[in-house]
Amino acid sequence: MDHTTKSIAYVRTEETPRSAPPSKSGGVGGWLKENLFATPRDTVLTIITFLVLLWIIPPVIDWAFISAVWTGDNREACIGPDTGACWAFVDAKFGQFIYGRYPLEERWRVNLAGLLLVAGLVPIAIPSVPYKRENALYLLIVFPVLAFILLTGQFGLKPVETPLWGGLLVTLVVAIVGIVVSFPLGILLALGRRSHMPIVKMFCVIFIEFWRGVPLITVLFMSSVMLPLFLPDGVSFDKLLRALIGVALFSSAYMAEVIRGGLQAIPKGQYEAANAMALTFWQGTRLVIMPQALKLVIPGIVNTFIGLFKDTSLVLIIGLFDLLGIVQQNMTDPNWISPVTPATGFVFAAFVFFIFCFGMSRYSAYMERRLDTGHKR
Repeated sequence: MDHTTKSIAYVRTEETPRSAPPSKSGGVGGWLKENLFATPRDTVLTIITFLVLLWIIPPVIDWAFISAVWTGDNREACIGPDTGACWAFVDAKFGQFIYGRYPLEERWRVNLAGLLLVAGLVPIAIPSVPYKRENALYLLIVFPVLAFILLTGQFGLKPVETPLWGGLLVTLVVAIVGIVVSFPLGILLALGRRSHMPIVKMFCVIFIEFWRGVPLITVLFMSSVMLPLFLPDGVSFDKLLRALIGVALFSSAYMAEVIRGGLQAIPKGQYEAANAMALTFWQGTRLVIMPQALKLVIPGIVNTFIGLFKDTSLVLIIGLFDLLGIVQQNMTDPNWISPVTPATGFVFAAFVFFIFCFGMSRYSAYMERRLDTGHKR
């Protein structure tokens, strides 16, 4: 048999037409079978979950939307046998929930500070936007100075004392300062704990274990009540400043352990490679080790940030009314006391916290996918 005959007999010259997928594996039915009804156990769990959702969701929708009160001037609008959420209460107190007791005519300064923050966060969060170094300098140096001037009142602006601050403003101030300070401090502590210098290592170990060994509420109480007792006469710190210092130090201890886990996950060969390239310790750490370590612990870092953001509600113990604190304070307003007012206020506060925490979580997931180098096992 010659070569031509072989080609005709054994080599296909046309692609086989594609067959339609089996009815049980294509389309909506295939997706349902694969994800919800693949096994008898999955089927039972799917049915139970569906029944639970059917039991929970309709009453929640009815309470939050259908039977809710959207407008009203006082508690009378929210009193009734079948009354749902009292969103009129949230609408009436919305300004306090966001600004606290910040003077009404000066709230434009808070709004401007918020816009300046967004103007720096959005470009640095989008990878394709250039000038990342300049943007980082703006967020770390320029913006804090501008925000301090605007919020406290400097250079001709009306002074506003921090006891008048409250609501979401205090929540964001405490969370942002805690995050910005604890991250670099946590890196230094993690490097110090792995140091070969005994004094540096001992100091970092004692610092980390001390702050991790006490609850945050104790730290806040000590910073607000006990710290002034140890200061010289005539020397005092603002209550908010004391809270910011306590939160930042507390969070840095947890951040240090998260980053230390990333450093320990880096293979020894990476350190040897940095030494082989004649890089100094700080050059090798900055260019080779730390980028890899931080990429590995993105979930842990963001988890610490989220925990810190939620823990800001504890500042209520020292008389600072954050979002949750100002919501609780307004629940006792005689004009708005009703059976549904507390639940409505807590749901509103929970929704705001969820928006910020969910946003951080989704962005961290995006960064994980973007920085993935394909080494997953």
